[in-house]
Amino acid sequence: MKKILVTGAQGQIGSELVTTLRENYGTSNIVATDIKENMNEDGPFEIVDVTNAEDLFSVAKKYEVDTIMHLAALLSARAEAIPQKAWDLNMGGLMNALEVARELNLQIFTPSSIGAFGPATPKKNTPQDTIQRPTTMYGVNKVAGELLCDYYYSRFGVDTRGVRFPGLISYVAPPGGGTTDYAVEIYYEALKNKSYTSYIAENTYMDMMYMPDALNAIMKLMEADSDQLEHRNAFNISSISAAPDDFAREIKKHIPDFEISYNVDPVRQEIADSWPDSIDSTVASKEWGFAPVYNLEGMTKDMLEKLKTK
Repeated sequence: MKKILVTGAQGQIGSELVTTLRENYGTSNIVATDIKENMNEDGPFEIVDVTNAEDLFSVAKKYEVDTIMHLAALLSARAEAIPQKAWDLNMGGLMNALEVARELNLQIFTPSSIGAFGPATPKKNTPQDTIQRPTTMYGVNKVAGELLCDYYYSRFGVDTRGVRFPGLISYVAPPGGGTTDYAVEIYYEALKNKSYTSYIAENTYMDMMYMPDALNAIMKLMEADSDQLEHRNAFNISSISAAPDDFAREIKKHIPDFEISYNVDPVRQEIADSWPDSIDSTVASKEWGFAPVYNLEGMTKDMLEKLKTK
């Protein structure tokens, strides 16, 4: 990777990924794009609607990029509210990005999610290769996206790569409509109010990851030797499996009078119940050296310190 175009650059992942990429590859070599006006003047930026193939193609060609990191998407809870729009954006945008990569011979990264799994998937230590029958529009998009990326690699030789992200936790980006966003909100509320009301039930385990580990995983996968990648797309990655009560117990070590209560949202709870409790990241570790740094204890300490400063 020498020159990278990032779509969805002002979203949950993109807003931090652009900064990290510019630190590692040079400010002028990272072209941030989004459908919204730029909030950061630190480097090249273009307004791009990923559902418009010509826009995406012209910007990629203009800057002579060699890599696309395609992040523009609607997340799980929002996708359930507007499923038709979710399909148009998530699948139409991905198809356009893959076509641009094919036409310009670019490397491409796009994330999948634990949302690609469903109720029939093994709940504990979910394998890399297993049944995927999601019951949400977001999950259907992600499974279709995984298969589409595999197709573009096998049919056209496009260097496609991707991971299945768990819930991502960040002190920089605000929650963006995901089912796992309680794990971000809980830290903000702990500092502001010393209490939090969770919309996810107390014994609901889901996989999580601290954003620094997620950003490092993207770069490590994209820099990996292509010959070592048997799976290429949709690698399971995770570092934490936790329920709301686990977050509360860890926070109480730093804020002893913190309290958690529950008011379960049936829509998001149903989504959460369809996902694994924990997933197996062994294949990612074996094929490209995935190795997260943060566990729940380390992440909680860092989150609270960073949010106090913020």
